[in-house]
Amino acid sequence: MPRQFSAVGVGDADFREYVNSRGRALLRTAYLLTGNLADAEDLVQSALAKTYQAWDRIEDRAAIDGYVRRALVNTHISWWRRRKVDEYPTDEIPDLPVADTSGDSELRDMLKRAIDRLPQRMRAAVVLRFFEDMTEAEVAEVLGVSQGTVKSTVSRAVAKLRADRDLLAESTAIYAPDRVR
Repeated sequence: MPRQFSAVGVGDADFREYVNSRGRALLRTAYLLTGNLADAEDLVQSALAKTYQAWDRIEDRAAIDGYVRRALVNTHISWWRRRKVDEYPTDEIPDLPVADTSGDSELRDMLKRAIDRLPQRMRAAVVLRFFEDMTEAEVAEVLGVSQGTVKSTVSRAVAKLRADRDLLAESTAIYAPDRVR
């Protein structure tokens, strides 16, 4: 027999409380994974929808963050694998909104672009390890790989970031503004 959904369930208040308390952190993680606010919002919504469906079955409430992070990463990976075409030919050129970047620091912008250039698996590992401040064991559990794979993936990602020419050029300009590029 299919599960019956009611407008207000027993766990709805708990779920709303969880979303209110952790929503911004989840959006930050999703943004770091996707590199785009609109995609990040969609990703969080999808992950939370999956979590809501399983809410009553999650017995260990301390594990909810891990469950939702896992849903974020898995959903992002499945979207990435599908790679739909986002550009469609048209006779009219749409107006392009101008992004307000006044709140972003140069360093944050520089680092974001460098992380965006990393392959998906490396980006996920770096985001979870350093931006979510997870241990290597936690990252391994979320990504479904061994701890050694996490160590080597993060190590290779950091090496790529250290060798990134644009990152080196921009960091030189930020930390030594009197130098000419």
